Amino acid sequence: MTFELSDRVQTVPPSGIRRFFEIAEERDEVISLGVGEPDFAAPWAARDAAITSLEQGKTSYTANRGKRDLREAIADYVADRFDLGYDPDEEIIVTAGASEAVDLAFRAFVDPGDTVAIAQPSYISYEPGVIFAGGEVLPVPTREEDDFRLTVDGLERAGAADADMLVLCYPNNPTGAIMPAADLEPIADFVREHDLTVLSDEIYAELTYDVDESHSSARKTESSGGEHTSIATLEGMRERTIVFNGFSKAHAMTGLRLGYALGPADAIGAMNKIHQYTMLSAPTTAQYAALEALDSCANDVREMVDQYDRRRQFVLSRFREIGMDVFEAKGAFYCFPEVPEGFTAEEFAEALLREQGVAVVPGDVFGGSGEGHLRVSYATGLEELRQALNRIEAFVDEHA
Repeated sequence: MTFELSDRVQTVPPSGIRRFFEIAEERDEVISLGVGEPDFAAPWAARDAAITSLEQGKTSYTANRGKRDLREAIADYVADRFDLGYDPDEEIIVTAGASEAVDLAFRAFVDPGDTVAIAQPSYISYEPGVIFAGGEVLPVPTREEDDFRLTVDGLERAGAADADMLVLCYPNNPTGAIMPAADLEPIADFVREHDLTVLSDEIYAELTYDVDESHSSARKTESSGGEHTSIATLEGMRERTIVFNGFSKAHAMTGLRLGYALGPADAIGAMNKIHQYTMLSAPTTAQYAALEALDSCANDVREMVDQYDRRRQFVLSRFREIGMDVFEAKGAFYCFPEVPEGFTAEEFAEALLREQGVAVVPGDVFGGSGEGHLRVSYATGLEELRQALNRIEAFVDEHA
């Protein structure tokens, strides 16, 4: 007997990122700059809280929406850090990673035939999520000359005025681009004018560096990073926006699988309905870790952000020394250099892995506007980064 695969599943190709990791696993002494995962461990206080919860036998389900004290802590955190105000009882849901929250939103709000505009290059899971929900994907390319920021001109050229939904990811994976308030305001005007809903993935919000204060209306904080602005804080946007965040990136808790979504009560209620029948509740142990992370680990986050910023500056400067043009990334933990002439992004990445044992990801994996670029993660130690950049320099010199 053979299974008849659904058309939706057959439409979606395997992950382009995963293919490169499978090639890398076949080689010894590969330095991977491709994984979107912190090289830090979760803060010790958060790990200790998780261990204590297990020792105390706290291994049952929690409320579907997540532990109430965690939802209260999330509400306090996003209000203090990002000027976002949400009711912990009705407007917050805790999920098994931010990826589950994104999937819930697509299934809750996308009907078959709906058009979902996605600002690209973008995280690889958005497009399959839309397809699995029965929607139609409308790519909205961003350009390096615009600092990979979404523009109204780009939305209009793509035909997004006729879309039903817009997906944003800023700070951006894979480019490291950010969208300060002044750049978000015309996007919000467009969204309101054409009555779109917005899914705003802000998982890298804490990892914002070097923001020009003249372009940001975000409030001052004690963070060592820059100032992130959520589109949901702009006039008329809260009621039409779902914000995603979580503990994987800034708190280095990827394996604990904990994220959350913020939005209007009816929208979060719809997402919770699906969550009840699928995931039931997010991992209990991770929720105890997250509660402690929000309560006592702000200094750990600041130290990690400082480390990322130092690595960012080092990687950008080395690419320029090598002679590769590179976009001035100001968020997340990625940079997005251009490949030298004579290579496609995929050809460069494959040859670099084969000849020098350095794994990077070709930019076209993240959408057509990523062609000609590489996603390079600096979520690894400085010594490995030095070795990897030296190998890249040797590769470029050999093929010059």
